[in-house]
Amino acid sequence: MEAQLKELIPFLRDKNPQVRQIALSNLLGQTPEGSPHRSIFYHGLGGAGLQKPKETDIIRDLKLLCRDQLAVAHDAFRALVNLSDSPLLVPFLSEPAFLTFLVSYILNADSILADLASMLLSNLTASSSPCAALLALTVPILKTPSSPSPLFPTLSRSGTCSAPVPYPPGEPQDTLALPLLIDAFVEGVSIDPSGDRASRKRKGELHFLASVFANISTSPAGRTFFVAPRPTDPLNPHSTNEYPLAKIVAFTEHQDTIRRGGVASTLKNCAFSSQVHRAILSPDTEAVAVPPSTLSAPGIDALPYILLPLAGPEELDLEDQEKLPSALQFLPSTKKRDPDPVLRLTHVETLLLLCTTRWGRDYLRDHGVYEIVRGAHMEETVEKISEHIERLVQLLKGDESVETVDESDVMRVGGQEEEDDDDEDNRIEEV
Repeated sequence: MEAQLKELIPFLRDKNPQVRQIALSNLLGQTPEGSPHRSIFYHGLGGAGLQKPKETDIIRDLKLLCRDQLAVAHDAFRALVNLSDSPLLVPFLSEPAFLTFLVSYILNADSILADLASMLLSNLTASSSPCAALLALTVPILKTPSSPSPLFPTLSRSGTCSAPVPYPPGEPQDTLALPLLIDAFVEGVSIDPSGDRASRKRKGELHFLASVFANISTSPAGRTFFVAPRPTDPLNPHSTNEYPLAKIVAFTEHQDTIRRGGVASTLKNCAFSSQVHRAILSPDTEAVAVPPSTLSAPGIDALPYILLPLAGPEELDLEDQEKLPSALQFLPSTKKRDPDPVLRLTHVETLLLLCTTRWGRDYLRDHGVYEIVRGAHMEETVEKISEHIERLVQLLKGDESVETVDESDVMRVGGQEEEDDDDEDNRIEEV
């Protein structure tokens, strides 16, 4: 059987698109993890001795077929999504030419397979080197002010994503890719009230970009990107500054688990740096800078979006209601907590991280965090989440010692003693 499958590989380059499609459709079934003949895609990738790994014909063909007509490109993207869990393949899928095409394709609002491309980018950024490459990546962009989409990534052109007609004039400008991906991610949820997908601003929902952002934010450089003020419009350097994280925090209540989970993880990862807590929590009516930078932008105002997934329908006293951010006041009786225990834990861990500074603890106390997590604790059925909430309550309701009176004080989450630092149940990790 393996020998027969290998005989199909040359047909991936056949001039007849139907032949390419038939060959690829027969190979596609061997790409998921656990498939009996999956090794045919990895054979020869590892190199030998001191010899550098070389890209094999089948991987090169699959990358090229992502630009083919719809049926072929769909199967090529699916194959690479399935195969990209292997570290052997990551260097060849994150090389500059293919990474630039992949990101450009996602950015194009007319890309039919943008969701599959986002899944592939999500898998790739699970490794550190593609994350670093994506942080620095620029893509050539043409402005298209007269079109429904304000930009055209010139390297996105393929069988499933044609160039605009008439072709935009001017020279392409190399533009940092990540701010553009954030805007595309936000646009991905803009659905026409009638439910007509044809009227969407984008053909892809791009939920998996949330996982890309979460992966990037596990590195210090990635966290710095999300909490460094940038122009609101990536194509207009003179537009007002905004924290990139502020554009995505609202999706912690989105119906799609991938989208809200990736955003929750990005927010939690950014909270590992105590210097950004003031920017994360401050309302958007206040301009805040993240030290040591003096460049300021409106606060991210993330607290409502951390608390909403933990909030239920419990009725609170008027005095307690007034403490809460306006988005959490007088919630309806139909309000439900996030059904995913992993995401509930993520939000509680974010609150614990925000308690590592005196300023953060005071802000959480003054804005009704205890009142929300008290109700969450009463309904929680997962022991680990309950334990984390109890640690959070200890920090919020406990007296401040002399050592923590100073606003600049930074404490370890939960006040663990040094010998408890290796307790895996209490350790908060980047995700």
